Amino acid sequence: MCMRISIFLLSLVFFVSCGGSGNKQPHVRIKTAAGDIEVELYPGQAPKTVRAFLSYVDSGFYRNGSFYRVLNDDNQSSEAAKSELIQGGIWRSNQKKAASLPGIPHEPTQQTHILHKDGVISLARTTPGTATTEFFICIGDQPGFDFGGDNNPDGQGYAAFGKVVRGMDIVRNIYLRPENNQSFDPPVPIYDIVRK
Repeated sequence: MCMRISIFLLSLVFFVSCGGSGNKQPHVRIKTAAGDIEVELYPGQAPKTVRAFLSYVDSGFYRNGSFYRVLNDDNQSSEAAKSELIQGGIWRSNQKKAASLPGIPHEPTQQTHILHKDGVISLARTTPGTATTEFFICIGDQPGFDFGGDNNPDGQGYAAFGKVVRGMDIVRNIYLRPENNQSFDPPVPIYDIVRK
């Protein structure tokens, strides 16, 4: 009897230590007209950002959103620090909702150690603490978006919070779509973002 209880307790400890109590790195699926993109999120490193993003996902905010912006070598000023990304969210489809949300406290890369590498997802913002529903996915490594980087005058960088783990070919396909003055023409529909 004692042996059975010991084995049970040992199994329980092993189960919990291996993440049996829940997925420590949740995944979401971005369902787009171009195909699905799967993203792994890092709540251990960027807890406030991931919590807010998942609350938007769970609230259905991203239904009928879009990828609407692209930055590439051809559509940026030659004086500016260059970057490559696709940006999406609900700004084009539900700007009122996006503007009504409180800003998420800024979690810089200096704190999270999630650098803006190829496939990393991060929040778009104006000043630190103003980010809400809008996000971008890096095409190639983008160190200018990290803390102290050249792509933001305040030097605080952007809040990276996850990485594409499946569907980077879809991201690159979207990146190559026709655009006009940094806007996709037409925008690429995001049907929804859901937990996987």
